[in-house]
Amino acid sequence: MIIDLRSDTVTKPTNGMLEAMWSAQVGDDVFGEDPTVNALEQKLAEMFGMEAGIFCPSGTMTNQIAIKLHTGPHQEVICHKYSHIYLYEAGGIMANARASVKLLDGAYGKITAESIAENISPDDVHACETTLVSLENTMNKGGGSIYTLDEVKPIKILCEKHGIKLHLDGARLFNALVASGESAKDWGARFDTISICLSKGLGCPIGSVLLGTKADIKRARKIRKSFGGGMRQAGYLAAAAIYALDHHVDRLAEDHDRAKAIGQLLEKHPLVSEVFPVVTNIVIARLQDISPEDFLSKLSENGIKAVKFGKDQVRFVTHLDFNDEMLMLFGERIKEI
Repeated sequence: MIIDLRSDTVTKPTNGMLEAMWSAQVGDDVFGEDPTVNALEQKLAEMFGMEAGIFCPSGTMTNQIAIKLHTGPHQEVICHKYSHIYLYEAGGIMANARASVKLLDGAYGKITAESIAENISPDDVHACETTLVSLENTMNKGGGSIYTLDEVKPIKILCEKHGIKLHLDGARLFNALVASGESAKDWGARFDTISICLSKGLGCPIGSVLLGTKADIKRARKIRKSFGGGMRQAGYLAAAAIYALDHHVDRLAEDHDRAKAIGQLLEKHPLVSEVFPVVTNIVIARLQDISPEDFLSKLSENGIKAVKFGKDQVRFVTHLDFNDEMLMLFGERIKEI
């Protein structure tokens, strides 16, 4: 049995999700006529107390649309130096918005109001004016660390004071909400735009939704079209997302528990010097006396897949298709390495 812990994007649709997809009512979404897409966008907007949403193929696209909405040439976005929007979106900030980026440091991938305040650029002839701050929840490179509402509140106040928009890359936001117990509506009240990824912990085959004001989402539809993201009978995919929102949110706690168990196993391993605090479904282990490539090779020989995540780090991600039997096998196999 292969145990694939490379990412929570490797999941396959469940039987219930497939049934929902096959029975979906569809239409042409570019004309606004796909009833299932419309229902998904409305469902998430209401869930977060925001005005509107737009369904897109990927979280990268929803993030890049938001950045283009809120920035432009001679302007900048502030984010953590390990942010997905900076590291893993193919230079989209520059290519799509033609904006600059200011990178901040912070423990486990998180930034603070204090660090942001020290780095806001003015509307000055010599500077790129700061028009956007972007946070990521959960923080991938931070080992699935989460922001809490108490941490976000002073950042929101600071942004409002300076007329700066606040975007959330909510790639695994539902993981964060399950871990913290906080409400979606409270999070929606803190941000101008939120990207919700559906193809990670929620187990959908594809898709993300960008939430915002009606005016921003109207502009977002033109940007999505220019990115080549206008889809037609996308309701089959939207049906998977609706099913996931109804059936796969609460079960995320199981992924978190299994990730914690993996973290505890790795902490005892002689080739591991450190395990980042495990809060959600991501486990990052720092290695000693072995390279990530050699460690991954040994894992592969024992039927385990993971990914390199830095010069001395590997990452494991639990998900819908990783169960207790696989966890038990993982514990047995990791002892052989």
